[in-house]
Amino acid sequence: MRIGIVSPYSFDVPGGVQNHIMDLAEALIGLGHEVSVLAPADDDAELPAYVVPAGRAVPLPYNGSVARISFGPVSTARVRRWLRRGEFDVLHVHEPFTPSLSFLAVLSARGPVVATFHTAMTRSRALSAAQNFLQPAMEKITARIAVSELARKVQVEHLGGGAVEIPNGVAVAKFASAAPLPGWPGEGGALGFLGRFTEPRKGFPLLRTAYVNLARERPGLRLLVAGPGDRDELFEDIPAELHDRVEFLGLVSEPDKARMLRSVDVYVAPNTGGESFGMILTEAMAAGAAIAASDLDAFRRVLDGGRAGALFPNGDPAALTTLLGDLLDDPARRAALSSCARQAVGAFDWPSVANRVLEVYATSIEATDGRVFDDEWS
Repeated sequence: MRIGIVSPYSFDVPGGVQNHIMDLAEALIGLGHEVSVLAPADDDAELPAYVVPAGRAVPLPYNGSVARISFGPVSTARVRRWLRRGEFDVLHVHEPFTPSLSFLAVLSARGPVVATFHTAMTRSRALSAAQNFLQPAMEKITARIAVSELARKVQVEHLGGGAVEIPNGVAVAKFASAAPLPGWPGEGGALGFLGRFTEPRKGFPLLRTAYVNLARERPGLRLLVAGPGDRDELFEDIPAELHDRVEFLGLVSEPDKARMLRSVDVYVAPNTGGESFGMILTEAMAAGAAIAASDLDAFRRVLDGGRAGALFPNGDPAALTTLLGDLLDDPARRAALSSCARQAVGAFDWPSVANRVLEVYATSIEATDGRVFDDEWS
């Protein structure tokens, strides 16, 4: 099958949707399919061979974060050219109503279109008000996927109809077999965080408060942080006497992310909202780390109600401090959480998830009589 996948967000900056798209593409290629991914990116960017750059992205505040998207006449022309050359059996767009390539691809499509929705949000007046504008694109989508129950709820509340719920996948073997970073986790205990620590919804200040409280009583306790951001900004609210016990890796490659997750005793996800799934949780589960996470509904679902990871009240630094202290002092509990997580994460392994996506593709193609894309524009 010839499959075209569109990312609305730039591959220049890591993110959950981008990682999902790359992993799905590689899983589909591994199953013998031809895959091309179109994404915002500079023409000279270093990208996997299956990714086609659609030009430079611009930042846009979106869902409590900053998304880097592409839109406008140049992007439209590139989308149409890519569709015409690809002659795809099915087009798979992600976040199709973000003002970026996915939306443009839907409007230009001439065949089966599958859309995946990642975002979870409270009821949006703006999205509800835009339904008439979005209607032409909505009518072209032949099948919908939601990565979580919360993302599916967005479809029901804002767009009408439902979606097949297929979770984010994870390359379980890649994370399970990774080697820890040299010297980690060490005897004094190690906590880990991966993400944009400057984004309020990622909740890093909660972890920072908890770590400072614990580290003052535990001389060997260390904190390992990875993700985009400025090193000086990370350390400015951490007491100077603790700086040598906090290691900042910055942006990491996918192999180094797996190593980072294998290097901690407890992975901490203190996110405060805006999460529809929690891909980093499945990656930490696959890596075998014990997990402490805020009790967001999306996280609770991934962590099997708290059996595959310990939960604490959202936004409560005192509760997080207590939970982390208990986990650090109880290796048996950490091992039990890790064991349960390893079993639960099997349902998210990419080969299994990709086969479920292929079933949706087949349904979409059947619904449109198997027509391929034939873009009429030059």
